[in-house]
Amino acid sequence: MNNEREKLEFYGGEWVSFLPFVIFIVCIVITTFYFGSISDGALWLPAFLGLLLSFFLAKDKKRYADAMIDGMASKEAIVPVVCWLFAGVFSRILRESGLAAGVAGLAAGIGVNGILFAVIAFISSAIFATASGTGFGTIAAGMGVLYPAGLALGAHPGILAGAIISGAAFGDNLAPISDTTICSAASQGVDVPGVVRSRLKYALAAAALTIAAITVAGVVLNQSGAPAGSYAYDPKTLFMFLPVILTIIIAARTGNIIIATSIGIVAAGAVAVAAGLIDIVQIDVAQASIPALFSVSGEGLDRTVGGVLYTGLSSMIQVCVLALLLFGATSIMRAGHGDRKLLGVISRIARGPAAAEVVISLMVIGLSAIMGLNAPAILAVGASFAKPISQKFGISPYRTANLLDAQSNTLVYCMPWTPAIIYTLGFAADRQAPLTAGQITPFVFYSFAMLAVMAVSIIFGVGRKDGMQALTQKEQEKGGVIS
Repeated sequence: MNNEREKLEFYGGEWVSFLPFVIFIVCIVITTFYFGSISDGALWLPAFLGLLLSFFLAKDKKRYADAMIDGMASKEAIVPVVCWLFAGVFSRILRESGLAAGVAGLAAGIGVNGILFAVIAFISSAIFATASGTGFGTIAAGMGVLYPAGLALGAHPGILAGAIISGAAFGDNLAPISDTTICSAASQGVDVPGVVRSRLKYALAAAALTIAAITVAGVVLNQSGAPAGSYAYDPKTLFMFLPVILTIIIAARTGNIIIATSIGIVAAGAVAVAAGLIDIVQIDVAQASIPALFSVSGEGLDRTVGGVLYTGLSSMIQVCVLALLLFGATSIMRAGHGDRKLLGVISRIARGPAAAEVVISLMVIGLSAIMGLNAPAILAVGASFAKPISQKFGISPYRTANLLDAQSNTLVYCMPWTPAIIYTLGFAADRQAPLTAGQITPFVFYSFAMLAVMAVSIIFGVGRKDGMQALTQKEQEKGGVIS
């Protein structure tokens, strides 16, 4: 998004640039309370209305249109959309191959119940996300494999989905190749390895609290789901672990989810076909015993194309369209300098080191929760606001980078309107236990655990001087002076 262009003026001032988000969120809240739930596709209308109605308050209508298009066409918008499409196809192949049943059968055979499986789902998702650096790729893999397997073992749907999202947030927070890690380190001028080492204590503490919360919630809700030792499954589905492992390794080595899922799609399709779990092509097959990568049915103008690849792509359309609309709203807010207005107001609160850390936290939490995106929020807050405030009060740049990253991975993963929740709902929609946003949000325990951990660290000043000695030594070696 181009923030250097001329400011987009609104009747009513900079705050009006938040109107697309306000309309969107208000419509969601009203609809959710009135109807009890709302599908991800139905979220298109509030997002569209927000953009449409705000248009009439812009003084320069062409500038408004350009800002909206800039947001939708930006790399920030297109990269996740492409990743979602590829991850959706990969996840669908794993799902249709029956790997979830294999995982459930294997877990049941060794006595794993629903609560323990939810804990395993969190740990597995955390490892995948840390290795791959992608929260959304982790959600795709987890909801495609772990979610249905956990349901078969009697796990609580909301707790299980929340555990998977929590694992994704953990990896997004900690992974060296995560965009949030890179953005937070770069904004403060510090090295990524040093940032990761210094934030490990926060991530592990939040992870421990998350595991405890998953266990307690499962017991309170009586979701032990007694293991079924004789759970029936096709042992050949376990061959699908091979492309999963391959994809994780490639994601960890390349740091690119598109490269990893492209190879993963081909590998998963090949293994599934070789094992007899999926056909390559089915034409006019009325009742096939197994799915196919490609299928054609009907006659003449009624002939339709389907199959696993098609279904994987189509299942991502709703979240992709919604994301484009939200990126348009984000661009309008930035073009109207709404983000600067918000940050300017919050920054006046700082009166000491602890208050400065609270201000930085409020800035990045507020922007990321409103946008539903964490890396852009870090970029907006990091260099222009967080860095000078931290320098003023002698806060380590490593600490500031950790505040930015940790706090940006909290509410952005659990608010009902955010892409993480909407993305998860899309995967759960065609399961025997479809979910609503309200059934997931309370169980994204990592979000709340990290908020608690960072609040305690602010109160007691934990990590406030992390790396300062090393930085001072480097400056002295260069003959400079650290401010």
